Amino acid sequence: MQLLRALGFFHVSMILFSATLGTGIFVTPKAVLKYSSLNIPVSLSIWAGCGLLNIMTALCNAEIATTYPFSGASYYFLKRTLGSSVAFLSLWIKLFAHFLGISAQCLLIATTVIQYFYSGCPAPELPTKCLALAVLWSFGILSTRGIKAVAWFNTVSSFMKLSVLCLISLTGLVLLVNGKKENVSRFENALDAELPSASQIADAILQVNYSYLGSSVLIVIAGEIKRPTETIPKTLICGIFIVTVLYLLTNISYVAVLTTQEIIFSDSVGVTWMNRVFPSIQWITSFLMSAFLFGSVSCGIVSASRVFYSASQEGQFPSIYSMLNDHHSPAVASIQTVIVSTVAIISSSIIYLVKYVSLGSSCIQLLQMIGLLKLRYQKHDIPRPYKVWLPFIFGSIALSLFLIFTPLIQSPNVEHVYQVVFLFSGFLCYWLQVHLKGHAICFDTITCYCQLFFNISPPEDPEKLIPSPNPD
Repeated sequence: MQLLRALGFFHVSMILFSATLGTGIFVTPKAVLKYSSLNIPVSLSIWAGCGLLNIMTALCNAEIATTYPFSGASYYFLKRTLGSSVAFLSLWIKLFAHFLGISAQCLLIATTVIQYFYSGCPAPELPTKCLALAVLWSFGILSTRGIKAVAWFNTVSSFMKLSVLCLISLTGLVLLVNGKKENVSRFENALDAELPSASQIADAILQVNYSYLGSSVLIVIAGEIKRPTETIPKTLICGIFIVTVLYLLTNISYVAVLTTQEIIFSDSVGVTWMNRVFPSIQWITSFLMSAFLFGSVSCGIVSASRVFYSASQEGQFPSIYSMLNDHHSPAVASIQTVIVSTVAIISSSIIYLVKYVSLGSSCIQLLQMIGLLKLRYQKHDIPRPYKVWLPFIFGSIALSLFLIFTPLIQSPNVEHVYQVVFLFSGFLCYWLQVHLKGHAICFDTITCYCQLFFNISPPEDPEKLIPSPNPD
């Protein structure tokens, strides 16, 4: 019993598109434009630059995933390079980032659908959250059906997403080419706008990075990818480049149709754009915007469940999370992800989620790059099927440090105190789990009953599943 290597280049590419093309391109453009001081060239430059920087970071992560090609590769890697406590801290941050990200996506889906029935006024909170919970649990059930079912669903989802973004991009380009004064005038004298500060640029990059976070899903599911040493680097380069081009063209289309003030005050820029260009088909717009986000939720649940799975394999979580059902899926880990995300949906709103998810991702990325650098110098003879260019590692470290510390230096506030407390609480939880581990015999009976109830079995040792770098 083990996770199946069932995903080839095509399905992996579709999962990458489905995970990356999500809430970010509809929610974050207004924040990026705001932090750019309404400077359109700066805003577009940040979108393009972040795409290139994420390609650099993704290639660094590809070395980790190809060196240790199994599920939860980043956690496994950190435990062996920086120690158990740092690995648990990354696990602590990553799980909260997953839960917040999944809840934000479900809330946006529900808001987009329900808002159509409450034209002219905000949608009530109760039905919005009820629909968000229904979406969450539906995809939780799908994830227990195995990676093949998730892959086929995300293939359909990816084609829908690519079609929607191509429609928005091409429409904006046509409006600009036609040369209507109303559309072209928004780009005139754009360079005369006020330049943002370094802190504002850092906040804008944090918002844009949220739109690229889905690319990390390939590192998490590396154990379910065929020929990972070839597939992962190729998919990351091609996929993120295509996503960057689509994001840039989509933002140009937004600016061509909407004024900067309309973008700033819009709850969902994509919906506002659709209602302006196609006002007679608002119900179709609501459906397309919601369907656009479905794949991101399923990928988020799969990613979080694989993090649970990896931590359980390494003994830092209960063994029940690494047990697999008949569909070769960690069912209990998926259910746990859905339960915690349910709490996040009930108690949170979209406004406060994006920034913390992006900041947590930056912290994890910094830890991974430090571990990769340490591995390069201490274990330079370890087999590496793919080896990233060393300056890319230093560049990724510099980017992470900039994103973490620039807002803290430029505009310190009480939120940063909460973030530090959250990090140290991760070490406290690590100490508790180490202390309780020796007194966990009473949980064996509970594990046995859960194993019978969910019909799940323990997997094989992941280290035995690492393919040889030279199979010939």
